Amino acid sequence: MKKHPAFFSTLLILLSIWYVFYSSKPQSITAYDTPLTEFSTMRALDHVKELSKAPHYHGSPDHQNVQSYIISELDKLGLKSEIQTGFSIYKSGDMSTPENVVAKIKGSDSSAKALVLLTHYDSATHSSFGASDAASGVATILEGLRAYLAKNPKPKNDIIICFTDAEEIGLNGADLFMKKHTWAKDIGLILNFEARGSGGNSFMLMETNGKNGNLIGAFSEASVQYPVTNSLAYSIYKMLPNDTDLTVFREQGNIEGFNFAFIDDHFDYHTANDTWENLDLSTLQHQGSYLLPLLRHFSNADLSTLTSDKDYIYFNAPISKIIKYPFSWIHTLWIVALIVFIVLLFYGRINYRLGIIDGLKASGALVLCLLLAGGVTYGGWELLKLIYPEYNEIQQGFTYNGYYYILAFTLLSAAICFKVFSYIYKERNQASLLVPVIIQWLLIAILCAVYLEGASYFIWLVYFALLQLFILIRQKRPNSVLMVVLSFPALYILLPFIASFPVALGLKMLPIASILTVLLFALLLPIFSFYKYQHWYSAVFIIGSIVFFIAAHTTSDFNEKRQKPNSLVYILDEDTHKATWATYDHLLDAYTLPYFSEEIKDNAALNKTIINSKYGLSFTKSSIAPFKNIPAATIQLISDTITNNQRELRLHIQPNREINRIDVYTQKVTNFTSLTVNGEQALELRYKDELYHVFSKRWDQKLFTYYAKNSEPLLLDITMNTDTDPSFVLFESSYDLLQHPEFQIAPRTSAMMPKPFVLNDAVIVKRSFTLEQLEIVKDSVVTIDAEENFSYE
Repeated sequence: MKKHPAFFSTLLILLSIWYVFYSSKPQSITAYDTPLTEFSTMRALDHVKELSKAPHYHGSPDHQNVQSYIISELDKLGLKSEIQTGFSIYKSGDMSTPENVVAKIKGSDSSAKALVLLTHYDSATHSSFGASDAASGVATILEGLRAYLAKNPKPKNDIIICFTDAEEIGLNGADLFMKKHTWAKDIGLILNFEARGSGGNSFMLMETNGKNGNLIGAFSEASVQYPVTNSLAYSIYKMLPNDTDLTVFREQGNIEGFNFAFIDDHFDYHTANDTWENLDLSTLQHQGSYLLPLLRHFSNADLSTLTSDKDYIYFNAPISKIIKYPFSWIHTLWIVALIVFIVLLFYGRINYRLGIIDGLKASGALVLCLLLAGGVTYGGWELLKLIYPEYNEIQQGFTYNGYYYILAFTLLSAAICFKVFSYIYKERNQASLLVPVIIQWLLIAILCAVYLEGASYFIWLVYFALLQLFILIRQKRPNSVLMVVLSFPALYILLPFIASFPVALGLKMLPIASILTVLLFALLLPIFSFYKYQHWYSAVFIIGSIVFFIAAHTTSDFNEKRQKPNSLVYILDEDTHKATWATYDHLLDAYTLPYFSEEIKDNAALNKTIINSKYGLSFTKSSIAPFKNIPAATIQLISDTITNNQRELRLHIQPNREINRIDVYTQKVTNFTSLTVNGEQALELRYKDELYHVFSKRWDQKLFTYYAKNSEPLLLDITMNTDTDPSFVLFESSYDLLQHPEFQIAPRTSAMMPKPFVLNDAVIVKRSFTLEQLEIVKDSVVTIDAEENFSYE
């Protein structure tokens, strides 16, 4: 090692990188012959296969099959299940009649709080097979319960098993359980299993209305073997509008819990590629490695003591698993680090080991690397989107070849760093080069302490850098192995973020990954600054980057394994008696091209009142379509009453064909005093002094979306001010364009799939109406004043 320190330190760094990713989740897959008291991935996979045979969204034909399978499996475990059904209106205005499957294992302490095992069993509409999201969650719970019950346990706490319905369309199942089920009041903790991709690490994210101190402490006590979590992700998650079923329990019942979710292969999320074949088995194993120890621990723990008045910094580490300490340490740690740094600066100057000119050069080099790496990556990705416009068809923002781009830009950023710093390396200036790096990371730690407290554990990178600075001041040629060991925390903490940010948030985050690469490179300067041939390292990394760009190019097309998402809908406008073909696609293909020969150039009018999509996608193209005889719903005004300057209406909407959803909008933003649908009142939901999207205070034209089953009618009771004159737009949609007898749509090729997150393969009937236009069932309007004097018009 002494003869070839650069070679061996590089080898150790590569081994460390391998360890960071390999050790984060279980790699051995437990087989069918695994002891019955342990979780078996293969047995769980059998459940996934059965649950994901076909799309099983709420209201679909296969939805009932999945429900029946779950009930039969609970029966095999000796658990009596029940179906909770009812009408739900959630805060977003999404409503349905979910059917939750629930069961309970009775605990010995009737006064103790209950533990809930939670996931949903519906798939995303309309084409997702739902293997990862969330058949994997159902399978994890079923197999985990089987292993748990095999030991004939006698839990202290009740264990509630809750498989919710209609999660994908508006968290309606969880909403129904919280509002209507008698068990809801007894819950102490929830373990929720979810997915936003089909592989990768299962990440633990907490949800709490208060502080996380006792939650993370209890999680640590359960001794999970492969915990992947940190307080930075916890802080970011709280700021993002990503809701799960657990969010409903937290907001409505102040119930705390843990989410376990994986995000790799994000391009499979909510698509027809969410199949059991694409599910990473090591990921399923990881989910099971969470459930069983947590179930055994929390089934006997005191769940009434999980609320806390302290927030904790926490992150997973290789040896101690979870490192945690209170937020109150944050400022102390960076102040101590600053003092130590100042002392080391004086010590280095006294020993003639720190040079001001070298430090300034390193500062300039570091800033230049950040600007070059971030700028080149940003510009490079924008250029790639122009070269490959098909990338815009993938709404998740993470392309099939996205991993190649992460590697390519990361290596390119490293090459930039090696090249820039090669001009300022010289004998005995290694300590000086590290000084601006420590200053920069101190600033990052201080900013985190002020604005993003969950990320404050980055201060430990400063402490390890300070230790390296001390060694560099003391020694002309420190041991390279020791320097790699001291750099390992930087690799362990930063590498997962470099890899995961572009996956979780889309390739638009590539510049952030490149900037993190530069910051990581800077922390490795105590190793790299002793390399003699930095120009060669830069060349090697550039070659590696080119290799991955070429690999990305060769996989940039669509084929049977990388299907092109596309979309087609038929819109019949009852107001104009005209019909339109429309698509969300930027690039037409063999499936869509035949329908856009008479393309309409201006889509503004079409998009003005059209149904919203998850990512705000609008129709890109439309064309004239043949008018078909598609029956619209019957809308009747049942009653119209005025009481104390409040107009009370009762509307009846009866679909006249098999539909999947009804969307109701107002022509302009119109606020209502109250709205009741099918007897269920839409209540205002206030959380942390914020009034959520309800019908009395709204910020857009959407009134509600109703996900129908069996063409069930809607009965609306609306209260509004008498000076309000709303104009409504109603959309009825069915997902049967390819099967509808009025159409002969050629099927997609094997290299295509339905575009997710949008209303697709749908027959849509649009109708505008005002109250004056409706068929009056009762011709009298009754006015009632405060003294209950009646007058008739």
